[in-house]
Amino acid sequence: MSRISAYVGFLVVAVSSLLAKDAVFQSVTWPESGQTVLRFSFSKFKDIGGMGKEHTYITDTTAENVSDKTIGDGNFSLYVFDKSKARIGEGYISLKNVGPGQTVKFQLTLSASGTPASLAIDTSAARALSITVNSVPQGATLRVDGKEVGTTPKIIDVAIGKHLLEFSKEGFNSGKFPLEMSSRDASGGNVSYELGTAAHDTIELRDGSILSGDLTSISGMQVQVRIGGNTQTFDRNQVKKILLAERDPMSN
Repeated sequence: MSRISAYVGFLVVAVSSLLAKDAVFQSVTWPESGQTVLRFSFSKFKDIGGMGKEHTYITDTTAENVSDKTIGDGNFSLYVFDKSKARIGEGYISLKNVGPGQTVKFQLTLSASGTPASLAIDTSAARALSITVNSVPQGATLRVDGKEVGTTPKIIDVAIGKHLLEFSKEGFNSGKFPLEMSSRDASGGNVSYELGTAAHDTIELRDGSILSGDLTSISGMQVQVRIGGNTQTFDRNQVKKILLAERDPMSN
């Protein structure tokens, strides 16, 4: 009888240890007031190393959409506090296309200068930040995450997270610029992107017109330029300035 009791006791201890391992360290709902939209659950933080007081921690995290609407883009800052309620670190959470009732599981990594004792979600983390976007030369068409927003220079509002800026201007090579905004960034910043060498020759006429194309011939009397596949001829006296684009010596 005592031997059977020992087996049962061992089984209870093993199950209890397994449940403790998977136990939730803390649950946080967002927003703090009103109807709950998201419920975050964090496992116990695991210290994976560090130097001095600054250590890196990981935690298994779940985010559950308890609302009846899909969350297209959600960006949140996670603040970490010690036992004395002093803030000792922060992390970042980004959610995308989480449907009603869906749960997303991921592992969160953050740095903290102490031992985490409690957590809080920054309810203002999804705010937009204003930055000025410029290009060299100016007047380039600007797209943010695939959506056209105007021409440079342009003041845009972007949410915290990763974005892609795309620049295009007739006569110049187009370009892309990855942009990442964090909760530590402030509004009022700026980004400048250089489009690089011109893709075509530039011909400035005396009437102020500027043409972009490929110069095919020039003589004492005429200038011929291929624009959009069509060759146009100008009197030499009409032309004020010609800027030749750099060409690949191997191209035709």
